[in-house]
Amino acid sequence: MYDFVVVGVGPAGARFARRAAEKGFDVLALEKGTVGTPLACSGHVSTDIWEFTGLGAREKLFQNEIYGARFHVGGPNSDEYPFYKREVASNVIDRVGLDRHLADLAREAGADVREEHTVTDVREHHDRVEVDVSGPDGPVTFEAKMVAGCDGPRSRVRGELGLPEPDELLHGVLAFSDEADDQDFVDVHLTAPTFFAWRIPRGDAGVEYGLAAPPGVQVTKHFEELIDGYEIDVSHRCSGAIPIGPPDRVTSRRGFLLGDAAAQTKPFTGGGILYGMTSADHAAREIDPDRPTTLAAYERAWRDDIERDQELGHWLRRAYSLPEPIQHLGLGALSGEIGVHMDRPTSLVSAKHLKTVFSWR
Repeated sequence: MYDFVVVGVGPAGARFARRAAEKGFDVLALEKGTVGTPLACSGHVSTDIWEFTGLGAREKLFQNEIYGARFHVGGPNSDEYPFYKREVASNVIDRVGLDRHLADLAREAGADVREEHTVTDVREHHDRVEVDVSGPDGPVTFEAKMVAGCDGPRSRVRGELGLPEPDELLHGVLAFSDEADDQDFVDVHLTAPTFFAWRIPRGDAGVEYGLAAPPGVQVTKHFEELIDGYEIDVSHRCSGAIPIGPPDRVTSRRGFLLGDAAAQTKPFTGGGILYGMTSADHAAREIDPDRPTTLAAYERAWRDDIERDQELGHWLRRAYSLPEPIQHLGLGALSGEIGVHMDRPTSLVSAKHLKTVFSWR
């Protein structure tokens, strides 16, 4: 009987497994394939990422420093509107390496991390959960006091527990080119319906190109137009779902969701690494596997922390669909130096941002 079975060893699952193990709980963490693969997420993150990693992580994972973003209403050759900071705004990292590093930290803390273990069923009882798994040695059933669903936007755990779906699933696609590029700006193109496309320089690791849009949109067509505009060849293509809008409830009697499974993501970018790991910290701090009522404290804690940023993020996303003349006008009026934190839209009204904006206007 484990205290927790963690399903999915991405950033949120690995972080929770580590923190729960550090508190002395018996933790089993299951990954259906190999940790870190297949890649389905951008490696562009805020510098806060290093607060969640171990010693030496930056030297192994770091690829590039980013100071700002050039926004485009059109394609690669369209007018650009720069938004920037005088200090480093974000980093580009080895995304696969990050997952493996975080999983190693969970192992070092005492969590039993197992790869090639696919969860096929979850049964919730009054005093425990049973998790059926298909592993390298055949089917096996594990028992635990609680189960943590950290298994992505199409979470099996969420479905088995009968928890509600996220508000929306976007379709995202990524591809990479090999040419070295150490520019310190990313490019954002407001060309995909209701969302955007991007170009991220990764230093010697090459360049990342991506695009996301709702179901029904011809994502491949829009992505090919982006690539053609940059006149480059790409490889290592991958795609995945991006959950937007958390459901009203992410906990059951003896189960809870974290990360993409709970849609703990930024509505205006789709990124969820920091939100998911922040929520994992709340879960590890609040949840006692012997006291199921503590799940309510987790629900309150993570929502109190990031809900306002998610709500404001929804409003920011609406600007992606404004008529082009209004987008040009707004971007032209607002572009320049900023003091905004890329994970916290509420920083738009912070003293730091307002001081920065008004100092140069």
